[in-house]
Amino acid sequence: MRTKLLFICFLCFWIASSAQIEIPRTTNTGPIIKAEESNSTGFPILKREETETESRFLKEKPKPIDLRENPNGLMTEADVMKKKWEKDNEIKEEYRRDQSLGNVVTQGRFVEVYCRDHQYIDGDKVQIFVNGELVAASVTLHAGFQPILVTLQNGFNSIEFVALNQGSSGPNTAELRVLSEKGEQLAIKEWNLLTGAKAELIVVKN
Repeated sequence: MRTKLLFICFLCFWIASSAQIEIPRTTNTGPIIKAEESNSTGFPILKREETETESRFLKEKPKPIDLRENPNGLMTEADVMKKKWEKDNEIKEEYRRDQSLGNVVTQGRFVEVYCRDHQYIDGDKVQIFVNGELVAASVTLHAGFQPILVTLQNGFNSIEFVALNQGSSGPNTAELRVLSEKGEQLAIKEWNLLTGAKAELIVVKN
């Protein structure tokens, strides 16, 4: 019985001494931790592999902000739009001459004329004549359409828009829409005029 017990103890000791100690790897993205045997104790110790002492992200200096890369800088959307309008509407020689807005035909007794400043709202003003008679001495053009009722005579009717000024930005600019007595849209026109020049629309009543 004693011999059997000694044999079992010897077998356990032999298995324990011959077993290899293995430290599992970490599952994170950091460096692998290795086990090394200590010279003094004989037991394994943990030692981290050599790594860089400073992150590469800290070595890279942030790029300084340069507003020159953005042509608009800190301008607001309204400032950008104003600059675009001022650039797109350079003074041209043709703006000094009177302009024809073409002809429209209707059978109604009147037409509704709507006009507005379709670009930078800078105080453009016009006079309106119908068949040579002044019907509006000074109309300031705004962002919204302003209606003017024009009673027609049989045949040709002349509607003239005379630029009283050029506002604070470029020529006198406007969008014109003409509606019939039934509300049908007869025309959409635009003008660019220097002070004193006029735009004329002919309405033919059948």
